[in-house]
Amino acid sequence: MIDYIKSTVRNRNTIRLLEKNQYTFDVDTKATKTDVKRWIEGVFGVKVIGMNSKRLPTKQKRRGLTAGYPVRYKRMIITLNSTDSIPVI
Repeated sequence: MIDYIKSTVRNRNTIRLLEKNQYTFDVDTKATKTDVKRWIEGVFGVKVIGMNSKRLPTKQKRRGLTAGYPVRYKRMIITLNSTDSIPVI
């Protein structure tokens, strides 16, 4: 299960979402909402109210003469109960 979660996302929008008790993670494309919800609730001991997921658009990358696409992943926004929180890593 830990292999599904790639990293936490930190940018201007996710900091704004933290005020609403929403956390953003990059996860593997094979991970489902149910898998991630069970993992978050089991590891952190919090109650997940809702989840939104989206696949980010692919962008072509070049390295010299070779062109290709980076590894795909999903971004999940997880809303927690108002009394719960996850320590920001």
